[in-house]
Amino acid sequence: MSTKPLRKSPGFFHEIARHPGLYAMFVPVALYFLVFAYVPMTGVVVAFKDFNYQGGIWGSPWNGWDNFRYFFESGKLVQVTINTLLYNTLFLAAYLFFSVVVAILVAEMVNKLAKKIFQTMLFLPYFISWVTVSALVYNLFNYEYGLTNTILKAFGAAPVDIYADANLWPVLLPFFYVWKWVGFGSVLFLAAIAGLDRECYEAASIDGANIFYRIWRITLPQLKPTIIILLLLGVGRIMRGEFDMFYQLIGTNGNLMDATDIIDTLVFRSLVSTQDFGMSSAAGLYQSVLCFIIILAVNGFVRRQDKSQALF
Repeated sequence: MSTKPLRKSPGFFHEIARHPGLYAMFVPVALYFLVFAYVPMTGVVVAFKDFNYQGGIWGSPWNGWDNFRYFFESGKLVQVTINTLLYNTLFLAAYLFFSVVVAILVAEMVNKLAKKIFQTMLFLPYFISWVTVSALVYNLFNYEYGLTNTILKAFGAAPVDIYADANLWPVLLPFFYVWKWVGFGSVLFLAAIAGLDRECYEAASIDGANIFYRIWRITLPQLKPTIIILLLLGVGRIMRGEFDMFYQLIGTNGNLMDATDIIDTLVFRSLVSTQDFGMSSAAGLYQSVLCFIIILAVNGFVRRQDKSQALF
């Protein structure tokens, strides 16, 4: 029985020679990530240095783990880590759920004009900055003259001071997050729905399937790959808090600090008060390591369930 040698796969440079146009178009993308993503990673050494302006990144003296020790001994590490993880998990779950629901509702709308108006209204908050949102929230819920409390007082009800009640914000923050981002998320799922095979829906309609059955048996299963990809991408930054939202809506309100303080806001306040760049770099490295561990764990779980859906 004769055996033929296995044909070697073409090398990297051979592939470049075969497809020079494709790789030429990839060069700007590669340069972008090289300059703005990989080169700045060398600045991670600041986390292990006693940074000063005179020495700069490379001339400042090394101080080992002192920056991490200060961060860990601050007394709030566990609390802000748990807050960051829980809030971002809730944000991600609510974002995916409502984005899918809104996308399906928009896709099933028959009136084209109503569909465009509804989609535009949902997408509008995406362009509003958190600074503007914080002003709107303040004018809506201000204890003395806010619109909500003015209406409550008019009906004889007691006003609500949301800036003094920390128990309200685990509900309010996910609400504002979804309100701002659900329009953008629904566009991603609408694009996925638009690419689905319409013959499946027509066949299901002929067989007597109603709209809910078609959504449950056709739309949702075919949206599963998109949901998993967005989930994995979201998990990759699950320890990176929405700093703009937390800082603009909460600020430095001591009444809400325990329930709403996250790693990003803690580091920002420490950086403003002490200008300790080493400590802030150590906190950033701590976040990155946790994100790396979490994405490996979630991707490994997805890979065990369905290898084709995993990122790697």
